[in-house]
Amino acid sequence: MVSGLQSLRDPSAEATSAREMRVFVRQVRWEADGVVSVDFARPDGQPLPPWRPGAHVELALPTGVVRQYSLCGSPQDRSAYRIGVLRERASRGGSEYVHAFLRPGQSVRLRGPLDNFDFRREESYLFVAGGIGITPILAMVRQAAAWGLPWKLLYGGRTAASMAFTDELSTHQSRVHLYPKDRTGRIPLAQWLDRPRPGTAVYACGPESLLGAIEERASHWPPGSVRLERFRARPKPPRDNMDVEVVCARSDRTMLVPADTSILSALQHEGLPVTGSCREGVCGTCETRVLEGEPDHRDDILTAEERAHGDRMYPCVSRARSRRLVLDV
Repeated sequence: MVSGLQSLRDPSAEATSAREMRVFVRQVRWEADGVVSVDFARPDGQPLPPWRPGAHVELALPTGVVRQYSLCGSPQDRSAYRIGVLRERASRGGSEYVHAFLRPGQSVRLRGPLDNFDFRREESYLFVAGGIGITPILAMVRQAAAWGLPWKLLYGGRTAASMAFTDELSTHQSRVHLYPKDRTGRIPLAQWLDRPRPGTAVYACGPESLLGAIEERASHWPPGSVRLERFRARPKPPRDNMDVEVVCARSDRTMLVPADTSILSALQHEGLPVTGSCREGVCGTCETRVLEGEPDHRDDILTAEERAHGDRMYPCVSRARSRRLVLDV
């Protein structure tokens, strides 16, 4: 990967923007077969918190269901947040409610923006999107174009009719390669990934079958070249747990977390201020700084390089390799 990386991450903005607020539905628009976009705005008309390409928000629906959705509008337009939602056949209550019941004028609770994708300025980009995975990629494409940097987008879907936002992408012409499976087959990853491209960063989002294939095809690329965002946690083999002593430095509390209890659950049981949402290690809501000890990372967010630093963890799924962890809680 390119040396001297420039990140869009602004720690001060992050600290103030991950907030909960009431918003209302400004617009619901049909984008493709089974996909709608939803715009949210503040009732008082004030600008929404800033965000950067790759960020997501948590939407708390009236049913009590909380889901994470990538922002796919423009970071420069803070009058509204836009998300894209696929109506899933095996919906657990989120996408079905959005499609069937969410309508303009309705008030909902929203938290964020939050960012795990960490979009950075590089020499060039290869974006890969599968299905609704196009949503976080849209803002990245716009930013790369605004920077005047070389980029390509590989976008695959079940059918051409199911691929959202293709009208917006059509303005980029030859930079965008569409692969509707019913017409062209799957994205030809070998063609794009078998030969490493120095200075090129790969950003990808989509179903696990696509992301797993990208990881395999790009395994010989320089470390840190590939960043992925997953919808759900990868299947993992069972692992043995051990009891761990957790010291909460800011709260001056120490607890023994049993092997059968997650660290996040233990922290929340003690009334400590650590928020969790997905409980699968994919949303990043519970990110916690590690001050001492060695985390046992089991999330699907951190890169190998970030894990090696050992300075943060996601306690909803991750545990400890050491008998003691000191957390900034």
